[in-house]
Amino acid sequence: MPPGPHAAAVERALAILECLDSSRRGLNISELSRKLAIPKSSAHVIVLTLERLAYIQKRPDSLNYTLGLKAYGLGQGMTKNLSVSEAALPHMRALVDQLHLPAHLAVPDNDQGVYIQKVDAPGLIKIDTYVGRRMDLHCTGVGKVILAFGPPEILERLASKQVYIRHTTHTITSPKMLRREIGKVRKVGYAVDDEEEELAVRCVAVPVFHPTGRFAAALSVCGAISQIPAAEIEPVSRFLKRTAAAIFPPDRVPGP
Repeated sequence: MPPGPHAAAVERALAILECLDSSRRGLNISELSRKLAIPKSSAHVIVLTLERLAYIQKRPDSLNYTLGLKAYGLGQGMTKNLSVSEAALPHMRALVDQLHLPAHLAVPDNDQGVYIQKVDAPGLIKIDTYVGRRMDLHCTGVGKVILAFGPPEILERLASKQVYIRHTTHTITSPKMLRREIGKVRKVGYAVDDEEEELAVRCVAVPVFHPTGRFAAALSVCGAISQIPAAEIEPVSRFLKRTAAAIFPPDRVPGP
């Protein structure tokens, strides 16, 4: 049974919120209309309504819209209840103190990843991320870790696609390239986003496991390529692996 007009409007509004959540620079009404196959007039009405309710906001220097603080707040209660988020926080702080790089913790959500914890690093260079931000899996360090060690059906669904969104000239764009990359991640135990989501930014990520061996989350640090030069990727991965192992030591049984 097809949805009624009210249900369809709700679906479109949620699709717009999800689309904006996965965009760093924001999107204008024409782009939203085109990406989501929504008539421009309908997209315009929904966008203005979401803006009036403070769920989205227009960038002051462009016609692009981004999520508003009200939308960011919706997931905060959920993330506070995730045991891995709470267990990881002190270890992430220690990691940031050692490496002076921001640390992130991410879990899968449908066919994307979502940050459930972040610890900022001191310094002038800041990475534009936040708890609740969603990201594509094929072009991020935490995403590749989720594909390599998380539920296998996520990789199978993604690998069934013919092409992927190209964020930069370094982005993986085919299932064959993706499977080869995930095989490498499984072999070395860590993943690298080498300017694949954003130019001049490099991230290194590792899996976090429960004592039972079940995948719990992906842990990463990010920085400018000058902060994580190629020669430092392997040493950084070792710091990450030690941190990940300390989150759920074998004698600790995490809550549900």
